[in-house]
Amino acid sequence: MTTSDTAQAASPPAEAAGDKIPWTLHVGFFAMVIGMFMSILDVQIVASSIRQIQAGVSASSDEIAWVQTGYLIAEVVGIPLSGFLNRVFGLRRLFMMSAAAFTVSSVLCAMSWDLDSLVFFRCIQGFVGAAMVPSTMAAAFTLFPGGRSMTQQVMIGMVATLAPSIGPTLGGWITGHMSWHWLFLLNVIPGIVAVVLVWRFIPRQKGEANLLRRIDLIGLASMAVMLGAFEWIVEEGPAEGWSQSGMIVRWTFYCIVATCIFFYRAFRVEHPIVDLTVFRDRNFASGAIVGAVVGFVLYGSVYALPLFLGQVQGYSALQIGQIMGVSGMAMFFGGPIAGALTRRFDPRLILGTGLIMITIGVAGNAQMTQESSFNELFWPQAIRGVGLIMTMVPTTNLALGTLPPLRVANASGLFTVCRNLGGAVGIAFLNTLMLHYNSLHQQELSAGMSIARPEVKEWLSQTAARLQSAGVADPQGAAMMELGHRVQMEALVMTYNNLFMAMAMASAAAFLIVFVLRKPNPATGPVAAH
Repeated sequence: MTTSDTAQAASPPAEAAGDKIPWTLHVGFFAMVIGMFMSILDVQIVASSIRQIQAGVSASSDEIAWVQTGYLIAEVVGIPLSGFLNRVFGLRRLFMMSAAAFTVSSVLCAMSWDLDSLVFFRCIQGFVGAAMVPSTMAAAFTLFPGGRSMTQQVMIGMVATLAPSIGPTLGGWITGHMSWHWLFLLNVIPGIVAVVLVWRFIPRQKGEANLLRRIDLIGLASMAVMLGAFEWIVEEGPAEGWSQSGMIVRWTFYCIVATCIFFYRAFRVEHPIVDLTVFRDRNFASGAIVGAVVGFVLYGSVYALPLFLGQVQGYSALQIGQIMGVSGMAMFFGGPIAGALTRRFDPRLILGTGLIMITIGVAGNAQMTQESSFNELFWPQAIRGVGLIMTMVPTTNLALGTLPPLRVANASGLFTVCRNLGGAVGIAFLNTLMLHYNSLHQQELSAGMSIARPEVKEWLSQTAARLQSAGVADPQGAAMMELGHRVQMEALVMTYNNLFMAMAMASAAAFLIVFVLRKPNPATGPVAAH
């Protein structure tokens, strides 16, 4: 197959017929967005239902974590492979295969009979569904003219930020009203609809099936070990004490060896499994770094805030969902605004504004107290939500919008991997900080709670008198226990404030990357390549 044939296969039908984009193409792309939404949603949808799943498959608390970890590892291995598979099968066929396999594996997850079968099917689900995310991103740039793809980019940005935010809330609601099996059966109807609409309305592209005979199996195996081991290490490292665990040290060595082999093969073989030369493009490399930071803040805030609300405030899943829903609604309404601003103004300006809003919103969460509730958390959540969507849309435009169409599929996979790894590394970093700061703050606060201090002695006396009047058998001991509990809660609050401040510092540092980015020029983008 010649280069001209490939370029013709990748070119949007809208341009072949003229400037008018047929409505059927919009329908087909919307179906791809549905598949993308399902793939991202399934990362977090089981988070709030782990206890119910654990009881259903008779697993321990350590074992059940693999229901989520297995999916993440398989997905992060499958995503960068999508660029190669897109060349082999074509965009339309690859998405249909991915969505169909994802739907079938979702049914198998619901039919699991024990933990081993559930983890096995979850790994399959994560791997086969991984191609839907980069394929949808690639479709936005290759099926639509460069200046007309902003609506599609907005939809992608909204899904990429909204799905992780509502995942735990939706999962908790489904489990509470039905059963955990419906967390997976939920994918069946949307999956079928996505496959049918994409088959019906997305134009065919020619593939290069002969590439399968030249696949770099050593590069593929080393990439799988590298990404899979890295994802597992950052997931389990904080709980295992990092270098204190022989298993972590051993797999770190395997990861380093696999990384060396992968990079050697990527730059030496004629047809590498992943084309890393796209990082030579300054906009893509800078956009990938911003995407990793956005992943850190997005997944980190979705991880940390529900923990704070549950541990400190004792909120139910519904109450947590109401607070988390503020950022989701802000993203939903902010998406069209972000798209319109990116289309009208320099996207670097919109990106910088979004990063500033993220910093302000996350820094606002770093001022929490034990009394912080919906009212106090509303504006930080709303500002962060708008900031995330205002960052995601121009970042995708800046990173992928100036690349030739033939490189977009591979680049979109790498961009997605960077965002996901940013979230994984960020959560591991937050867990490590949590262990450190919680211990530090407890020591500092306990040192100041000496009963020799008049203030402490007076508080204990008043509390003991109140408890004695309430009929407590040992008021003095109960007062000491209450003081210890308050110290623990205050240490937790201070710890979570530290975590959000770390995220604010990361987003503030990412603002400097804006000055490195070049302004997109349509003459160098997909349109010119056609």
